[in-house]
Amino acid sequence: MSKKVVVIGGGYGGLRAIEFLAKHEDIDVTLIDKHPYHYLQTEAYGYIAGRFDLHDVVIDLQDWCNGFEKKINFVYDNALCIDFESQHVEVCSGKITYDYLIIATGAKTNFFSFIEGLREHSFGVKNLNRAHNFRVEFENLIYKKLQNEDASQDINLTIGGAGLSGVEVAAEMANVVSVYKKTLGNRVEGIKIHLIDASKTILPGMSDFLVKSTHKRLESLGVNILTDAFIQKMDDKTIYFKNGDTLQYHFMIFTGGIKASELNESVDTQKNRISQFIPDEMLNIGTKENVFAIGDCVEIRDAKQNILPPTAQTAERSAEYVAESIRKKIDKKNIKPFDAKVLGVFIALGGNWASGELFGVIKVKGYSAYLLKKAITYAYYLGLRLRINTGYKNRIKNR
Repeated sequence: MSKKVVVIGGGYGGLRAIEFLAKHEDIDVTLIDKHPYHYLQTEAYGYIAGRFDLHDVVIDLQDWCNGFEKKINFVYDNALCIDFESQHVEVCSGKITYDYLIIATGAKTNFFSFIEGLREHSFGVKNLNRAHNFRVEFENLIYKKLQNEDASQDINLTIGGAGLSGVEVAAEMANVVSVYKKTLGNRVEGIKIHLIDASKTILPGMSDFLVKSTHKRLESLGVNILTDAFIQKMDDKTIYFKNGDTLQYHFMIFTGGIKASELNESVDTQKNRISQFIPDEMLNIGTKENVFAIGDCVEIRDAKQNILPPTAQTAERSAEYVAESIRKKIDKKNIKPFDAKVLGVFIALGGNWASGELFGVIKVKGYSAYLLKKAITYAYYLGLRLRINTGYKNRIKNR
């Protein structure tokens, strides 16, 4: 008899788990997501700056599910809560039972409550709607500058948080502005990009090579880098820092933190300060050996108990491990504890430029790093696209 595996969340981890599970005839898979699309958050920097279009950062989940040889059931609905005793997930439209459950609900932007006005006056990149809204605002700004006779007026665009997402957004926006200068001239000269972080350096926790090469690239693009800068509050026009300084701004993108999705709050188990699940060494949560958590919704550690960064790479490695674990559980085989390392980091830094490290040894920057990052991203996107095209054709054929 087939085992029912339910995956909550169609992000990087959820989709990778399904790719592995779909290979087995004796496993029936159901994907639940409150959105009808998969959002490529790693490409958000290019979308909000206008370099990428919508079709570059989203794929249709129903057609993706239809692209498998065996049926993958997609439920476009909101997962409200989980009943671990009766083994079902409650959604708005009813209940979905499972033998094994994978929670892959990701995370959302943590608009810190101690910064007054942050939530009301800034945009996030974790949510497609907010990223789209900023893209529209950014394009409207360029249009207004083109129409405005007083082209000398300074316009400050700010990015709060100088982690991976923050520096990518800052670099891409600065690069787009520099491209506009070649055709619009001094009408966009006054658009300034400010990158703000409370840490003493950009990319806290990353290697000296990545920090230094990224800092140099941002400076060459004209980005104003403000580190050791604590935002106290903000209104619709002004950012107020704890040291008394102020900054007049037009738009703020906040990438300074994450917290787990709402579903985590409904689950009575151990969590950290940002509501991520704290799993055991098998990525099980609570005492449930048939319930796993992967990706950004869980605090994942390596064998040395170092917390792994909440990246697409971590989500995919944990997904592969959990999918393999479910297979072994069905076959009654032993399972080893989860262990994974960050194999590499690539940072897109505007235009055809990037900085990256592989295996902590190989260091690249500039166009060569851009080509490597592009190849990795394209391979992922191509796999999704081929699956979608197959699913779309199957849907049309079956009408």
